[in-house]
Amino acid sequence: MNIKQPPVQKNEFVDVYIEDLTHDGAGVAKVDGFPLFIPNALPGETAKVKVIKVKKGYGFARLIERTEESPYRVEAPCPVYQQCGGCQLQHMNYEGQLLFKQKQMKEVMARIGQLTDVLVHPVLGMEDPWRYRNKAQVPVAEREGGLVAGFYQQRSHDIIDMNECLIQQSENDKVVQKVKGILEKHGVRAYDEAKHRGAVRHIMARYGLVTGEIMVVIVTRTAELPHKNQLIEEITEAIPAVKSIVHNINSKKTNVILGDETKVIWGEEYIYDYIGDVKFAISAKSFYQVNPEQTKVLYDKALEYANLTGEETVIDAYCGIGTISLFLAQQAKKVYGVEIVPEAIEDAKRNAVLNHIENAEFAVGEAEVVIPNWYKEGITADVMVVDPPRKGCDEALLNTIIEMKPKRVVYVSCGPATLARDLKVLEEGGYQTVEIQPVDMFPHTTHCEAVAKLVLKEQ
Repeated sequence: MNIKQPPVQKNEFVDVYIEDLTHDGAGVAKVDGFPLFIPNALPGETAKVKVIKVKKGYGFARLIERTEESPYRVEAPCPVYQQCGGCQLQHMNYEGQLLFKQKQMKEVMARIGQLTDVLVHPVLGMEDPWRYRNKAQVPVAEREGGLVAGFYQQRSHDIIDMNECLIQQSENDKVVQKVKGILEKHGVRAYDEAKHRGAVRHIMARYGLVTGEIMVVIVTRTAELPHKNQLIEEITEAIPAVKSIVHNINSKKTNVILGDETKVIWGEEYIYDYIGDVKFAISAKSFYQVNPEQTKVLYDKALEYANLTGEETVIDAYCGIGTISLFLAQQAKKVYGVEIVPEAIEDAKRNAVLNHIENAEFAVGEAEVVIPNWYKEGITADVMVVDPPRKGCDEALLNTIIEMKPKRVVYVSCGPATLARDLKVLEEGGYQTVEIQPVDMFPHTTHCEAVAKLVLKEQ
């Protein structure tokens, strides 16, 4: 059998034209149809590259020299951008990032969803696309006798020590640095991943953008927090806006950040923040969108697509702590929310009380189990809202939507590929995708959220 050899070999130098970007921000060039993935290259550029790895159907190359630059190329302002794995697109200006995300959304809809003529709007971006993250989760390690705190280097578990991150709220940066300094002063040892020894694994800071309230979470391998009383005294003195200090215990050998046991060791269990005029209680483990400014943009669009008059029953699958549900409840007759995480449902109920919302009801369980049971009990929806995790909707839930036949479906997505897959199923089940609005929740990364509006076709 004649096996076709790749047209390039390891260590070969080739001149290429960059056609596209991958989902993790690498440039894509093709040599006789053979794809090469090239970090730090942008579409529209020509370059000399060195092939560093050749697989059966694709290869990797290193950028040696750009012979023609993209008009969207900029110097990344972050000093550790090339090492850190947190952002992928800082070397592209913001206009270019938004155009890339719209193009990617259109292509994914056509390729996976066969939705070639659906309207994909320009991406709704931020006026100031920096300093937007309201939660920092920073790993801690020891180096030359002191503590370092920063994000992991690309494709490694080596920590890059940093004083600030340009996509973090600056308040969070200050909190991490102050807490690191206080831990270091008292000789608290960092967790050693290889030896499974030491105490502090992560410093986490949560910040209420509207309220200015701060929560500090210290994650340790050990059941006790060394020098706890001194740490509390010095943290509260150094950070006047702190409202809550939490100790989380994670004794497992795992990459998961938070362990099962969480203790409030000073102050309140919650801090508070607002999205629009809806108030939310946020605990150490609450899922709360990390970019509240763009979350408001996203939810306003979801509300617009729901087109509520005050007479509708709405079901919100994957409701989390009730963020979308409570927005919808202000304009709906009744909202039912379902979520698999019990603590999230407790938060959702608490947030409903906090906002004096009485027409929202929440249940714990898998959406694909609870919603069919509701349907059997006679609870049906005029509007269905789904906001699933990156893996998309469960097949059983999609089948229930098709069977229940709500007039409108609003699909909020954090994964374009699974959105396209699920829209195809709903289209085959009698729905029409009217439009898709991408929203840039994570500037300078390749991630993009979107809201899709579907209507039931005339039967």
